[in-house]
Amino acid sequence: MPRPSAAQFCLGSFTVVASTVALLAVSGASGVLAVAVLVVFALVLGTTVTVLARSASASSAAAEPNPAEGAASTPATPATPADPATPADPAAPATPTAPTAAEHAYARQR
Repeated sequence: MPRPSAAQFCLGSFTVVASTVALLAVSGASGVLAVAVLVVFALVLGTTVTVLARSASASSAAAEPNPAEGAASTPATPATPADPATPADPAAPATPTAPTAAEHAYARQR
């Protein structure tokens, strides 16, 4: 199983601390057993948040198209006829258009 990123780890840790403080403040637990149960519940909640953040980032990364593939399949400039007397292809735009986002293949930072 891959390790969570630093952001996912921080999110899970913050969830554990915040939920522990909130549960202890709301419940008013003073016994050792009651505090231990609340801490364990907060730990399970933080672990669940980290796992869900990991699966959400993995599914969004899989759903994103590869920008390098999109740029390779679309031409950067529209095709123009070699002879000006021949009519242009009706499917091709008459004037050059601005590059699309797919044509700008920026490297994703990890």
